[in-house]
Parts: sequence; structure tokens; C-alpha cells
Amino acid sequence: MTLTVLEPEGLYPDTSLEQRIMGPSVRILQGACKASLAELPDALCEQADALMTLRMAVPAEQIARFPKLRVILRMGVGYDRVDRAAAAARGIKVCNVPDYGTQEVAEFAVLMALALRRGLTLYHDTQRDPSPARWGVMPHPAVRRQEVQTFGILGMGRIGTAAALRAKAFGYRVAFFDPALPNGADRAIGVTRCRTLDELLAKSDVLSIHCPLTRNTRGLIGERELRLLPQDAVVINTARGPILDIEALERVMREGHVAAAGLDVLPVEPPAEPVPALLRAYRDREEWLNGRLIVTPHIAFHTPQAWDDIRLKSAETMRDVLVEGLNTNVIPPDSD
Repeated sequence: MTLTVLEPEGLYPDTSLEQRIMGPSVRILQGACKASLAELPDALCEQADALMTLRMAVPAEQIARFPKLRVILRMGVGYDRVDRAAAAARGIKVCNVPDYGTQEVAEFAVLMALALRRGLTLYHDTQRDPSPARWGVMPHPAVRRQEVQTFGILGMGRIGTAAALRAKAFGYRVAFFDPALPNGADRAIGVTRCRTLDELLAKSDVLSIHCPLTRNTRGLIGERELRLLPQDAVVINTARGPILDIEALERVMREGHVAAAGLDVLPVEPPAEPVPALLRAYRDREEWLNGRLIVTPHIAFHTPQAWDDIRLKSAETMRDVLVEGLNTNVIPPDSD
């Protein structure tokens, strides 16, 4: 029996690697969708036993268009774009690729913190001004020696652990909160476990978010939580935008409680009107944000090697689950 795998976004120039890994029992079809699965013709949907997507959401109404579907593979770590309840109701397995881009995202998070804490962004932002007053040392609440700070990690999975190791190498004390992590895992790398989120926040001079977006983490870091951070803390988010209340972040930054932030992710991507107040101030180059904000377009994962890993590991996962009947990287339907 031939199985059909559909990759609707046409991400790669051919399917030779996927074909080699999945084997002759699999037929691989590519689409050319630019925005959503709604662009796919019904005739293509009706053929697919499995679906591989990177950027596109897989909502319930689109799942309903795939009568033969057995596997949905999200070609990335996060799986919040897939309606897992709708998939579970049909017995469709949902998978992700949790082990790509680990080094890249961890490095990016720590680099954002370093750039803000050592004034790299401050001096970059201010040298557009030719005034002699801008040439030289400028005291700023974001600038601080790494060794006197605690780097707090929310979510100690693969990326959080990699970030912890890198932060330690730069001299930070490292603490984390992750109720899903078994006891003892922290001792292997010499970091401090916090029993509660509030405990982590109270000691985090840098808060770096590395948890997945679930029903329990959506809006997890709001104004109350941001005000629990020490004065002049730095907030880094390379996970998912909706975990952090960006409007609350703007308020506590404008008031001066949080010194700076690095955001690779936003609540809506790409940003749409009405644009969050913080992003609007950033785009308008408001002076109060000098040295205090880095915004990047969800690219922390990006290197050519990471793209190669996405392709390879996605094909291997699809082979395991669709062809060989394994549960490699299958997300339990009742997980958060």
C-alpha cells in the first residue's frame, strides 16, 4: 500500500531526501501554499495520509478536509498551531521536532541579554545622534556586570538547559522553574531549582522564557509577574509571544521597573494593526527606549544548519510514525 505525505508549503526544492528516508512505500507531494491550508485544492487534501507543516496553522476546519489523515507533523518545536483536540477526535497523531535549533535559540536568548546588559544596543541606538554628548560612557539602568546577576529560566527543556549552560559560562548565577522536570536534573549542571514561579521571578535579574505555549502558559507572565522581578530586570522571550503580556511589559518598562527586553516572538506574527504600544514606540524610535529593546522576527532558530536539521528530523519522524508505527515525538492528546 502506498502512503501519501503532503508538504503543502513547498519548503525545499525537491523531495529527494524525504523520499530516501521514508522509503518506496511513501509518495511525497508538495504544494505551494503561501498563507494557509485553505489554499489547497480538495483533490490534494483527499489523497493525504499525513501532513507536514512549518509555519501554517492546522485548525479543525482544515483537518476536516483530510479524510484519510493519520499523522500531522509540525516541523518545529512548538505545536500550538495544531488543533490537537480536533486531531485526537479523529485518532490522528500529532508530532513535533523537538531537537532542532536548540543551540541557536539558546545562544540567541543569552546574546540578547548580553547585548542589553553590556550596553551594545544602547550605544548602537544613540550613535545616530552626532552630538558630542553621545560620544562616551552613558549611565543606563540596563548595563550591569554579568557575575552579579541571576539568569532565571522559565522552562528547563532542551533549549532552557542549553541556555543555562551558556549563561553559566558568561558568569551568571542560574536559577530555573519547571514543574515538569524530574527532581535531580538541575544538579547535573549546577543550577538552582525554584519551587514556584514567584520564587524564580523574585531572584531573576534576567528572565528568559523557554516554555511551550499551552493553555497553562498562555498569559503566564503578566503585569503582576513582571512587578515581582527585581528593579531593572531584563526580560527575554524566544519561546512564544502569547506567554508574555506585551502590553503589561510596555507599562512596566515605561515606568522604569523593567530596564530592558529582548523579543524574538510577538503575540501576533507578523504584527498586525492595532500594533502593540511597545512595538509602536520601537518603530517610532522613541528616545525612552534607547538601549532598552531588541525586536527580531522569530528568527532565533535560524542558521543554514538548523534548516537542514528541520528537514532531516522531520522526515525521520514521519517515517517512524507513519511507516513504522512508532510514537517518535508524538504529543499526547491530553498534554497541556
